[in-house]
Amino acid sequence: MFNEFELKDFENTAKKLQEIIDDHKKELENLIKIENKTYDNYVKPYVELSYELEEFITPVFHIDSVKNSELTQKVYGECLPIISIFESEVSQNEDIYQGFLDIDQTTLNEEQKKVVQNEIRDFKLGGCGLNDEDKEKLKKVKLELSELSKDFSQNVLDATNAYEMICDDFEDVKEIPKSDLELSSFEEDDKTKYKFTLQMPSYIAYMTYGTNRQKREEIYKAYSTRAAQNGKLIENILKLRREKCALLGFETYADLSLATKMAHKTDEVVEFLYELANKAKDKAKVEIKEVEVLAKKDGIEDIQSYDLTYYSNKLKEAEYEINDEEYRPYFEKNSVLDGLFEFLNKIFGIEFKEAPEAKAWDEKVKVYNILENGEVKARIFYDLEARADKRGGAWMNNWHSHFVDSKGDTNLPSAYVVCNFPPSTESTPSLLRHDDVVTLFHEMGHALHHLLSQVDELFVSGINGVAWDVVEFPSQFLEYFSYQKDVLKLFAKHYESGEVLSDDMIDKLMAARNFQSSLATVRQVEFALFDFKLHMSEIDDENEVQNLLDGIRDEISPILPPKYNKFQNGFGHIFSGGYAAGYYSYKWAEVLSADAFYLFVENGVFNTELATKYKDLILGLGGSKDMDKLFFEFAKRDPKVESLLKIDGIIS
Repeated sequence: MFNEFELKDFENTAKKLQEIIDDHKKELENLIKIENKTYDNYVKPYVELSYELEEFITPVFHIDSVKNSELTQKVYGECLPIISIFESEVSQNEDIYQGFLDIDQTTLNEEQKKVVQNEIRDFKLGGCGLNDEDKEKLKKVKLELSELSKDFSQNVLDATNAYEMICDDFEDVKEIPKSDLELSSFEEDDKTKYKFTLQMPSYIAYMTYGTNRQKREEIYKAYSTRAAQNGKLIENILKLRREKCALLGFETYADLSLATKMAHKTDEVVEFLYELANKAKDKAKVEIKEVEVLAKKDGIEDIQSYDLTYYSNKLKEAEYEINDEEYRPYFEKNSVLDGLFEFLNKIFGIEFKEAPEAKAWDEKVKVYNILENGEVKARIFYDLEARADKRGGAWMNNWHSHFVDSKGDTNLPSAYVVCNFPPSTESTPSLLRHDDVVTLFHEMGHALHHLLSQVDELFVSGINGVAWDVVEFPSQFLEYFSYQKDVLKLFAKHYESGEVLSDDMIDKLMAARNFQSSLATVRQVEFALFDFKLHMSEIDDENEVQNLLDGIRDEISPILPPKYNKFQNGFGHIFSGGYAAGYYSYKWAEVLSADAFYLFVENGVFNTELATKYKDLILGLGGSKDMDKLFFEFAKRDPKVESLLKIDGIIS
């Protein structure tokens, strides 16, 4: 049913990978020789060869993210050039490309047509049609970019793990919650001391509750200046990206990015982002003023970025009588996960059953099979707690996909959901903030998009073939439910007493949902404009990169960070992830998700008819149809920016 997660003889992975690729090259030569190419004798075998390779390499690269070590780095480094070179060779193979052009599309169903059309597009973007010299240049550029991306990510992880801040005065930590304090405390020289790191749970704990302003700046500065060497990597990445888009005939890397997006023009993206910024920035200034008033009571006349989280939390507590720490005992990790399962069962009719026989990479990883009408449909791996050997952040990674193979067998999908929640100990469970709950719902939205696919063709099943600027739609959509009273009551139970979170506490949580929402919007737009304008430009100098970011901040941001802040050096989304000239996708997709959620607000959270329609259309059809068409089919209207602004409380 499923391939087990086993990495036997891990050190020889590169050798095995090369053997698989050598076999694939022979198979591809045989496919090219077919005279009368059809979908069944040409496209289907080609797709399944790609799948075999993806199925092998995904857990290898995954393990480097969740169990990072010198060995995983070595194996990753050995495999990366092998697969990059092969993929470049395939993407530039004129004979394979011609094979897709030869397919008679009039004989195909809609899913099959989408596969062939996407492949023709991607072969062009891969370099087909270029002369041999330019193909070789493009191949070299792609390889160098993949290696730089890996180095960027590794530098951030190494810098994160290398830093620690020691507090030996209890006055500096007196406001920090007991659970976080227990994780940070240690004994040295017959004295209790406290260690804070740049791992997200630890970092957030001090930035939110750390009493000592100098210590807050110390850890903030360490975080915002991580991986200084990445400044030079960014220069090289930008030069290579510009070279790549020039070879492929695009004016800028932003234009190249939009070739596979729902948005089609760079002006369309920039105008969209400025529309959000202009509608949010005045209110964001008011939100900053409110924090400044509170900080002045402590004698702080010049509030800084490293003060913002601390005083915002105090303001939130004062305005809404809400203390994040009071909620954490009600959001024990396993209880939240079980409640999420119950919610998904209620609206989508799916069940989660633990698969204890399934192998994983860490003892705390939990594995579940997803069932529908008693039949196993998918498998999901949850790795939710922070570790030193694990990349920061949260993500979903797909492994297997749902599709019907050439033998007529249905292959089942699987995925990993990875987060960095506070780690559990023998005496303390993993207790989440509500922000963590939102993160879990978000990543689960991604997972469902992949795992509930009903598409038979692999390359457009699940998240495969979904335009990057709408791939966040299902994840953001699911987030909204994490604030709904009927949903919260399924899992918000005190881990010791079992008491359900009270209506009063839920009402406060819901009321506080849009606390500083304008600030959050402007911050996301800042990142998105920086990313998109950077890739519309010819900038490739470290100082010019900083100047561009500073200029955008001057234009729209209500609070400017210290000059030493080098946010870009840790901006993995665009320099080591898939969001280059695409970070705007988060806000673009949010418009879709807000509009879709309003239908549930109007018709009921547990409206199974509406949920089934969403499951069958948005989730079930994956990349087999363009999302704008799927959305219209689901909502019977085009999405509006106003829905997002309303749901975030920016406009009424």
